[in-house]
Amino acid sequence: MNPIISARGLSKRYGRTLAVDHIDLEIPAGRIVGLIGPNGAGKTTVMKAILGLTTFEGELEVLGLNPAARRAQLMQNVCFIADVAVLPRWISVWQLIELTGQLHARFCKDTCLKYLAKTKISQQHKVRQLSKGMVAQLHLALVMAIDVQLLVLDEPTLGLDIIYRKQFYSSLLNDYFDDQKTILITTHQVEEVEHILTDLIFINNGKVALDCGMDEVENNYVELMVAPANAAAARQLGPLNERELFGRHIFLYRGVKRELLEELGELRTPSVADLFVATLSGDPS
Repeated sequence: MNPIISARGLSKRYGRTLAVDHIDLEIPAGRIVGLIGPNGAGKTTVMKAILGLTTFEGELEVLGLNPAARRAQLMQNVCFIADVAVLPRWISVWQLIELTGQLHARFCKDTCLKYLAKTKISQQHKVRQLSKGMVAQLHLALVMAIDVQLLVLDEPTLGLDIIYRKQFYSSLLNDYFDDQKTILITTHQVEEVEHILTDLIFINNGKVALDCGMDEVENNYVELMVAPANAAAARQLGPLNERELFGRHIFLYRGVKRELLEELGELRTPSVADLFVATLSGDPS
């Protein structure tokens, strides 16, 4: 099966600044991928290239198409939710549903209404009457009712309270995702998405710092927490990163046998956030 997204030597320059530096990617169908990076790392530029919103150098295919050259055709099978609400504030919910049906052949009104029935949003509401969380729910209901192969989310829950954020990702996972769809998420709230991710891509200074599946994280990476007396022995085993918390030392390892580490302290699988910090702190780029 052909990958949903395939990039070879993907690059983008703004003047003298190389925002994306010869990135290689391959994302198959049926994956939920977290594209994680600090501000200015290049992740937004990568997403713009994938959506056909910017030109680029190198090779990039999304659903078998060059997004810069064939964006109109591509967007028949792609949906996008940005970090800011883009729904017109003057429009009513029922008007928005009817308009979406007219604009997108793959939109199913009944599916949208089914999702909205789980919220407090009525068809008579105008967008300006909705809270930010309700706008996010409305936007997600519209998008989930469109049968596409790729959904791109750019900080989709930014500014929402914890209840709306959990509802958003619960609906995304339980009501929308299947093995024929691919979801690409960029967010700074990595703790809230790590339980739904199948794959991680860390990007820093325009380069890919890590590209792996979540199963690889569980199998190959481990954190060791030790008392100060065992810190020197732990360092001899070649950790990727070391940090201190409440007087105890925490080491991150890749590919080190667990039986060697168990003698020194407590083991656990690192969180995405801890793995991200450790990876970038050791990234020479």
